[in-house]
Amino acid sequence: MTEPIDPPADVPTPTVHVVTASSCDLPADIARDLDISSVPLAIRFGDEEFIDREEVSTAECWPRCVNSDTLPETAAPAPGQFEQTYRSAAAKGATGIVVVSLSSALSATMQSAQLAARAIADDHTVDLDVRVIDSRTITMGLGTIALACARAARDGAGIGEIEALANDLVGRTRVYGALDTLENLKKGGRIGNAKALLATALAIKPIIEVTGGVVEQAGKQRTRSKALAHLVDTVKKYEGNIENLAVLHADCSDVDLFVEMLAPYYPGEIVVGEIGPVIGTHGGRGTIGVAFQVTTP
Repeated sequence: MTEPIDPPADVPTPTVHVVTASSCDLPADIARDLDISSVPLAIRFGDEEFIDREEVSTAECWPRCVNSDTLPETAAPAPGQFEQTYRSAAAKGATGIVVVSLSSALSATMQSAQLAARAIADDHTVDLDVRVIDSRTITMGLGTIALACARAARDGAGIGEIEALANDLVGRTRVYGALDTLENLKKGGRIGNAKALLATALAIKPIIEVTGGVVEQAGKQRTRSKALAHLVDTVKKYEGNIENLAVLHADCSDVDLFVEMLAPYYPGEIVVGEIGPVIGTHGGRGTIGVAFQVTTP
């Protein structure tokens, strides 16, 4: 007679909870599995305001962008949204929270997270330690930091360890991308009409890099295929010296091909995240890129 198999022991709920912003662009299933809370930003099209990924999806955002002469505006979450997230985590047993915030140089999101942390600290009925980290990056750069912190929390790391990990990853995070269209840069006033028309006619694809917490132009390539090859060469340059490689894309039909191009230079899993409305409205449809941490900066 077969002996009954004991059920696996319950995995203890991490006492440290990781919070980030909706602009992290992490796949929803990964965020859910690791219990990462994403506080949403807002997007305004004229007089209409939508909650990122809750009231407007990226797919719904593109037609609005195309039909508008100006770019939509984005707004940071209110402090109350963060405070509600903190209190909800505490109610579920969290004793500490690490917030991995969107770059403070690009958004007031971190300020809102800090104001909410102060409100919690002033409420002596809540025993909750909140640490707020400036990621100094965006999209899947932000996402990979939050992901690593959540894995550490799942494995039982304390809040001090996770805070130190986050700060370490911030200094080692790299994000590179290639834009497919200059239309959004034109609408945002970054380039003039004549320059945009010329660049489009020549099939020029701007290369961007997140550095110092802001997005900077890092060159240009002729044609989409050369832009993809340039990004692959960037990863190849760091071969053997990177971790947590992720691909970010804005509704790109060639994303699977791009992942295949990268695979020979990275032995681990490549997480693919779709750029959401907050970042996508600036870069435009077709934007594609990579995010990772270097192991030896």
